Amino acid sequence: MDIKKIRFVEPGNRPYRKSLKNSFVYDRYIRTPALGLITLATVAKRSVSDTYMYSEAISKIVWDDVLDADVIFIGIFTFNANRGYELAEYIRKNSSAVIVIGGLHASLNYEEAVKYADYVILGEGDESVPKLIDELKNDRVPDFEGLAYIRDGEIIKTGEPIVPHNIDIIPDRNLCYNYDKMVGHSTIWPQVHASRGCPHNCAYCALVKHYGRKVRTRSPENVVEDIKETIAFHRKKKRLAEILWITDDNFFADRKWAVSVLNAIIESGIKYKFTIQVRYEVGFDDEMLELLKRAGFDELSMGIEFLEDEAFEQYEKKSTYSEILRSVKNIQAHGMRVRGLFIVGADNHTKGVGKRLADFVIEHNICGVLIQSMYFIPGTPVYDTHKDKLIDNDWSRCIGKVVHYPEKISPYDLQKEIIYASSHIYSFKRLLSALFKKRGLERILFIGEFFWQMSVRSDLKKELPWLKEISEKSGLYK
Repeated sequence: MDIKKIRFVEPGNRPYRKSLKNSFVYDRYIRTPALGLITLATVAKRSVSDTYMYSEAISKIVWDDVLDADVIFIGIFTFNANRGYELAEYIRKNSSAVIVIGGLHASLNYEEAVKYADYVILGEGDESVPKLIDELKNDRVPDFEGLAYIRDGEIIKTGEPIVPHNIDIIPDRNLCYNYDKMVGHSTIWPQVHASRGCPHNCAYCALVKHYGRKVRTRSPENVVEDIKETIAFHRKKKRLAEILWITDDNFFADRKWAVSVLNAIIESGIKYKFTIQVRYEVGFDDEMLELLKRAGFDELSMGIEFLEDEAFEQYEKKSTYSEILRSVKNIQAHGMRVRGLFIVGADNHTKGVGKRLADFVIEHNICGVLIQSMYFIPGTPVYDTHKDKLIDNDWSRCIGKVVHYPEKISPYDLQKEIIYASSHIYSFKRLLSALFKKRGLERILFIGEFFWQMSVRSDLKKELPWLKEISEKSGLYK
């Protein structure tokens, strides 16, 4: 097969369109393009020079440029899987391209994804993508480990993917159409991913299943160079909020390496603000907290998840409420803000969970929140135990909305609890307080989140009549 042109496509759960909301509401019609897919496009370009990517997070797809490609890769997460399948069907009807689907959702749910593609790449694609290109170029039937495809009506899985260990790849963000023109939006975050894998085993986490429990890292020098290039790329246009997000799932799992990366950032002289996701244990590591502060980290996003020890135990999240609280206080004592990532809809949750969450956030000065209803991604332990409780298989709703029938609270009431928590944490009174009492980046972030949460609540409220109807019809809640 003569391969002269390759295109990558990132579907949008809500495809991009121009809107004033793009300037201050994240994920309404705009979001940061997937760094993983840009990385794979960077890898593919080594094999085929005419390689390019479109992301519905920031632009419309230029179909005249895509449909005549020889191979088209589509990367999906659970929340945009339905849209990905829609695009794949459109491509199949209008192009002779080989269609390849990959990404977290496709890897864990390949029996579904393979119906829409010629091949599904399982796991990480750093080595699988060039292998597949080479096999197709040489007119061989791809059969290396980590593929799924249909032959004679039967789904074939070639085996578990081989995990790539050399991940010192700096993604070429210029390969993503219109990315350089959109970076002025404060809702598009500069991002760098420095390591993969997590040693923990939280029951709802799909990332462990996808990346594995063995942590693999990029060299500190490579990470710092990526940070420099990312900052330069995003400074092409003036931004209100200059803050870079290191998106690792567990940056601190390899402590020695994490310390070396933070020291490398400090020694590089980079002057920028950073944020990162953390587990509560980091809050007990004073040396690490001091390094984070010196490196430019003013804010840490903590996966708090629950406020009840019962829920921590049930979902194998190895933490306790008292440890969470102690960690939050120590991080704040080191001069850094704490952002809270929360999950509602655990089996023990009842009416009032939204109020408890809001009270906790306000009382303990959590600077911002992401509230999600319990999610169930195929391939995770919690999916296996709760799949019979799912409302439906509309993956597009897996963006924080209620997607199942909880044990002790109806879907309708649980969605109202999320709305309650959001409206109290981001009340007009607290907005006024932020305007007068907060300064600099902290003020900008709260204002942006105020409007974002307003948009989120609007979407949640639209579903309430439907959720009320299905809750009543279920007969589960008296």
